[in-house]
Amino acid sequence: MATEPSVPVPGATLAYVGVGANLGDPAATIAAATGALAALGSTRAWRRSALYRSAPLDAAGPDYLNAVIELQTTLDPHRLLAALHAIESAHGRERPYRHAPRTLDLDLLLHGDARLVSPELTLPHPRLHERAFVLVPLAELEPALRIPGLGAVGDLLPAVATQRLERIRTR
Repeated sequence: MATEPSVPVPGATLAYVGVGANLGDPAATIAAATGALAALGSTRAWRRSALYRSAPLDAAGPDYLNAVIELQTTLDPHRLLAALHAIESAHGRERPYRHAPRTLDLDLLLHGDARLVSPELTLPHPRLHERAFVLVPLAELEPALRIPGLGAVGDLLPAVATQRLERIRTR
């Protein structure tokens, strides 16, 4: 995926998607998911962070590979979430129990400045400020990013500084 496409999507909103996997070949799955996001109608994958290795939070299992993808999209948050779930399913995602190991996890972290709470979706993602594997890649992509209701991403980093996170690939 190109780091910077040449033409922005007219009328698009910037959205950020957390990507993670800890089963199968996580690096290949993340690359495939990045391609699937880039191929969505009304959406362009703008940039992707480096890959990071992290320990599972509140769960057992192998380490995760994680990244954050910045999208330009004209899809509303609920339609984008439905597309994310379809991509997860196409990559064998199962949900047998909370925090189960997974072939692919796509979390809609931010959709512009949207603040929303519904049974299906909460924006910003309700735990993004507690996770180094989300905040560090977000800060890599957009150091000055402000998270609605929480403040600047850089100001949130000290709270997750003790979480193990290893940068393993630049892109």
